[in-house]
Amino acid sequence: MSNNTYNTIILGSGPAGLTASIYASRSNLNPLLLEGDTPGGQLTITTLVENFPGFKNGIMGPQLMMDMRDQAKNVGVEIRTEKVVKVNLSIYPFSIQTEKEEYFTKSLIISTGASTRWLNVDGEERLMGKGVSGCATCDGPFFKDKQLIVVGGGDSAMEEALFLTKFASKVTLVHRRDEFRASSVMQDRVKKNPKIEILFNSEIKKINGTEKVESVDLFNNKDNKEYKLGIDGVFIAIGHNPNTEIFKDQIDIDDNGYIKVKNFTETSKEGVFAAGDVSDPKYKQAISSAGIGCIAAIDALHFLEDRNLL
Repeated sequence: MSNNTYNTIILGSGPAGLTASIYASRSNLNPLLLEGDTPGGQLTITTLVENFPGFKNGIMGPQLMMDMRDQAKNVGVEIRTEKVVKVNLSIYPFSIQTEKEEYFTKSLIISTGASTRWLNVDGEERLMGKGVSGCATCDGPFFKDKQLIVVGGGDSAMEEALFLTKFASKVTLVHRRDEFRASSVMQDRVKKNPKIEILFNSEIKKINGTEKVESVDLFNNKDNKEYKLGIDGVFIAIGHNPNTEIFKDQIDIDDNGYIKVKNFTETSKEGVFAAGDVSDPKYKQAISSAGIGCIAAIDALHFLEDRNLL
């Protein structure tokens, strides 16, 4: 067997991948973690994280991921900053091809995450973490008595808007069409909430501010008018793109691109497990991703033990 063959390889270095690697290493699986071209995942673009247990004063997202990575290295995880370009799950051990090397593995944990869909407008990237966010649950508590915008028209946008009313003085829900695609139940809840104002046929063209979000330039695509709206924060809720392109036609993936799992982590391919946002279209929290990462590592261990592959 090749020197590049591992008991388990973990793809992705967010909370799921790093937690999986820690558990795998402590189980003497000698795992390889391929962290890709975005080490640390989405938490690296957040600011203060207050809902991850163990930090009474919160912790900055990038620092949390750096600490988790250091912990993984301290328990013996081999980490390589390589991007996977191709996998072959039709052979065994499974083949993992990066830009630099080909590796083989007896078990695979996919934790490649999901990428937030952004508006790609002027000011969005510059003000990320300074009033621009893709997660109301993560950042909503920082906007007490502030005026906020939520962009989107699906159930996720409705949920974000409703959640933010717990903190904000006003939430403006901006949607580029003349009707929502969200479920009627969620629409009713939004329309009945006195803190929420709805702007149909509206698009953000620019997000303004120096040190933080101060206003947005809005465009009404029905009357072709532009105007400025003072605002303290912009929450983007137009969906996520699971990073599953290289796994298509090899394991079962749903219509939205998420890996289908049973029993928390098991994919349609025996010996291949998934954890974190790549298989979680609902919760998308660092702590839940870490928990499923733990389960994935234990499942991989049991898979290898049950087949006398160690």
